[in-house]
Amino acid sequence: MSAAGAHARSSLSIGEVLGQLRPEFPDITISKIRFLEAEGLIHPERTPSGYRKFSSGDVARLRFVLAEQRDHYLPLRVIKDHLDAIDRGLEPPDHGPGSTTRRGPRTVSAVPPGGLPGPEAFTPEPSEIRLTREELLEHAGLEPGQLDQLEQYGLLSKRSGAAYDGDALVVATCAAEMARYGIEPRHLRAYRTAADREIGLFEQVVTPLMRQRNPEARGRAEEAVSELAALSVRLHATLVRAGLRAELGG
Repeated sequence: MSAAGAHARSSLSIGEVLGQLRPEFPDITISKIRFLEAEGLIHPERTPSGYRKFSSGDVARLRFVLAEQRDHYLPLRVIKDHLDAIDRGLEPPDHGPGSTTRRGPRTVSAVPPGGLPGPEAFTPEPSEIRLTREELLEHAGLEPGQLDQLEQYGLLSKRSGAAYDGDALVVATCAAEMARYGIEPRHLRAYRTAADREIGLFEQVVTPLMRQRNPEARGRAEEAVSELAALSVRLHATLVRAGLRAELGG
């Protein structure tokens, strides 16, 4: 990942880079790669006719950026600082307080042998998992009445084909875990309200970009959605942790 590596002989087209990265990062798009280039995280060479040619160093940098976003929810400016440190032969800084590590695959196309992964294996985007009501209850550890209440309060719902998706599984699993502490679905309505407020706030940022037709704008919109969601998670977790510490005199 050194600067010298980033300037190695270029040989890959943007389509070939996409093909290399997509097995590990299914959500990667050409517009996202172009956006990361515009933000200065990669520097592919250009042919005289203007086509991008990527080196192995460029691909390594892309893989690093995407992994940091996926696994640690880091904003691009922080990832760029890490890359700058690596280019100077330094160790990148540790992930700061409040960062969250995600393990496991980003999306799951089918129920794997041996059962479903835990909630940490899913992203905020809809997954390809489709569960019946009985399957959701079984894998989340919910009682039927609890699921009814979660639906009543708008915390989860069925998707296309009258099935539940991976997002519903995450919500249901979290609700089941919180129920162990005496927290009932009715107590979780505030999360729905807060999420709706954040959606309205973030739409003001993203909608103007989505209305533009050029790929770079859509790439910026996709990146904004990803970063805002990640920052929201970190901010919420930090505020809750700091508030509880203050209340408990820690």
